[in-house]
Amino acid sequence: MQGRGFQPESIYAMTASVDSDSSSSVRFADIPPEFQPTDAHPIRVRSRPMPSGWRIARHTHAWAQVAYASRGVLRVATTGTTWMVPPSRAIWVPPHVTHEVVAVEDAFLRTLYITESTVPAGLDSPRVVEVSDLLREVIAALDTPGISVTRERLLGALALDELTRSEPLPLSVPMPNEKRLRALCEAVIADPTHGESLEQWATSVGASTRTIARLFRQELGVSFSQWRQQAILARAIPLLSQGRPLSHVAQELGYQSQSAFSAMFRRAFGESPRAFIERGSEHRAANGEPAGPEVDDETAQDRADSTSGDQR
Repeated sequence: MQGRGFQPESIYAMTASVDSDSSSSVRFADIPPEFQPTDAHPIRVRSRPMPSGWRIARHTHAWAQVAYASRGVLRVATTGTTWMVPPSRAIWVPPHVTHEVVAVEDAFLRTLYITESTVPAGLDSPRVVEVSDLLREVIAALDTPGISVTRERLLGALALDELTRSEPLPLSVPMPNEKRLRALCEAVIADPTHGESLEQWATSVGASTRTIARLFRQELGVSFSQWRQQAILARAIPLLSQGRPLSHVAQELGYQSQSAFSAMFRRAFGESPRAFIERGSEHRAANGEPAGPEVDDETAQDRADSTSGDQR
């Protein structure tokens, strides 16, 4: 579990990542020894600001990781999936899972590193989860200079128990392995609201519509339209966290009305966009941080028409 467990990959491996934006500032995941978990310290916490555009290159390590941004949006990519992590939510990454992290906007990141032997049962795959008030406070308490070993262990056990109870959020966008389909998916993720039909997208990667439709079902288990809706949801998160009026967000994402977008969001998350973002603001306020931009009054409309159809 010591430093030898960390395995940075070649920077060139990032060409297969979800976003190959060369303007990002690339950093290798240089985890100092004092933050690496050991048998004596099975859970460690590291906190730091992460400016917008910073990318931690693809890497893997022998311990698990919880990345929690009290402010800002993160994008975390593994070989087969991309996750958008909203403010005041967290992503769980099990041991030995290759991943990269990108700050979509300025973020403050707290990361828990957890030895493989300490990982609870049932946390065997990556997931974005809600951060309860208790978990937020426990993470902050762990991030205390000079914390005793006994207190560190007790708080760490409580943090892991809360994680096992946390509700997963549908913020993953599965990514294929087949090169033509992956090229198409990466192009769609870069601009999920672009109006091309499946036929046009298929032509752009040199394949027939039938072939691409079959590959979506075969590799991802969903249709193109279902997959694109997940990509649109992922795109909505940073827009909403910036405090943009819902009508602007809905229009940018290609919806004919604010109520249609809100209805789609409710079906995915079980609550309105406004409620989803406001809970993140409450967490930031509890941390003594700015709550973020005010939401326009027109977002009150997102409580109406919750059962209206998706009018894309």
